[in-house]
Amino acid sequence: MSSPRFFGSLPTGESVHAYTLTNPSGATVTILTLGGIVTSLRLPDRHGAFADVVLGFDNIAAYVTNLPYFGAIAGRVAGRITAGRFTLDGVTYPLAINNGRNHLHGGVRGFDKHVWSATPVTRPDGADSLLLSRLSPDDEEGYPGNVSVSVTYTLTADNALVIDSEASTDRATPLSLTHHSYFNLSGHDAGSVADHTLQINADAFAPADATMTLLGLREPVTPANDFRQPRRLGDAIPHLHQRHGDLYFLPAASGLREVARLSDPASGRVITVRTTESCLQLYVGTALSNPHTGLCLECEGYPDGPNTPALGDIILRPGHPQRHTTRYAFTTAP
Repeated sequence: MSSPRFFGSLPTGESVHAYTLTNPSGATVTILTLGGIVTSLRLPDRHGAFADVVLGFDNIAAYVTNLPYFGAIAGRVAGRITAGRFTLDGVTYPLAINNGRNHLHGGVRGFDKHVWSATPVTRPDGADSLLLSRLSPDDEEGYPGNVSVSVTYTLTADNALVIDSEASTDRATPLSLTHHSYFNLSGHDAGSVADHTLQINADAFAPADATMTLLGLREPVTPANDFRQPRRLGDAIPHLHQRHGDLYFLPAASGLREVARLSDPASGRVITVRTTESCLQLYVGTALSNPHTGLCLECEGYPDGPNTPALGDIILRPGHPQRHTTRYAFTTAP
């Protein structure tokens, strides 16, 4: 791991630093202490040429003034909580409304907008890791409880980016984090991902209305959003809900299981996604200034679980830490 370098200062005066993890093959991932943002992920193509396969910015000002959540840790709850409120153990909690009538990605100043403490770690197998941690105080963005949370990024020798999270609390509270990188396997400056091929191992999804508000339902996938067989994104995007993408319920299983696969015929790069989470949000970058130049495969819990617990329990309670792992494994095809 390289020494941390100063990346810039926030309007608050807080310093932001960048850490770069490396592996023996020459792959690198650069992570900011601001929001755990992955600014760069450089990987080889089928010919061994390296490119950055995530969208991001080169300066701190862009991360402060833009809101695409490039590469960040989203929380306390990733996704939308309907009407920005929930009732837990008989108490109703109003949250910040920051997306139409809903609460999105932890509110106005979610986990992505805070500076985390960073500790470099080397795993027993020699892989570079970075442990990020912070204490989210009681009533932050309206959520109850003091939450101690850590996220560890690891770059393995076989080109996998592994994201491990752990959290504990002193009061019951919703918690569901995700990693929000926008992937473009041809390279961050290569244009549209229309020629990428996507497969998602899910036969049910969570329908939403025109404002992307979840409807509290679980329904079978339709011809429009069924990715159980690999599909070219350019063919699928025009038929997706709001040209955005849906939230999928993943098959129940313990431990890591394969949930998605993204491939790029031009570069030969492939991502295989494995996770312990219960849902996967597909977002095809519709609202980007250059639409569809990257897509997100966000592994998370059901965001509106506090209001519809039958669809997913994301309540963190004292004495019961929450632990999750998501693994983005990168390979190449001929």
